[in-house]
Amino acid sequence: QVQLVESGGGLVQAGGSLILSCAASGRTFSAYAMGWFRQAPGKEREFVAAISSFGGSTYYRDSEKGRFTISRDNAKNTLYLRMSGLKPEDTAVYYCAARFSDSIVALTTGQMDYWGKGTLVTVSS
Repeated sequence: QVQLVESGGGLVQAGGSLILSCAASGRTFSAYAMGWFRQAPGKEREFVAAISSFGGSTYYRDSEKGRFTISRDNAKNTLYLRMSGLKPEDTAVYYCAARFSDSIVALTTGQMDYWGKGTLVTVSS
């Protein structure tokens, strides 16, 4: 069992920046590929970004390239999502998730082994 706890969400004005964190516990963090997903009010959950187990490869939803940066610190068992140039449409509950073994298709389609409970990000206009 891997437990994931997100933090860092809050209210931010359009154009602002925010850093989300995801603390992992329970198993070896470095063995898992990690991802960030989000679910806006009344909409389905969607892929945002992912990173390989050792951080060598990253993947982003096309609309977030250049604005969002995913990173990890395996020594601290923590995943991060740095967001800038935030837009009202970025408003959503953001979830971190873990998957044992890397797979671009699996990561981008939400085929994950463990999920956190989310942190709310609200972007005002």
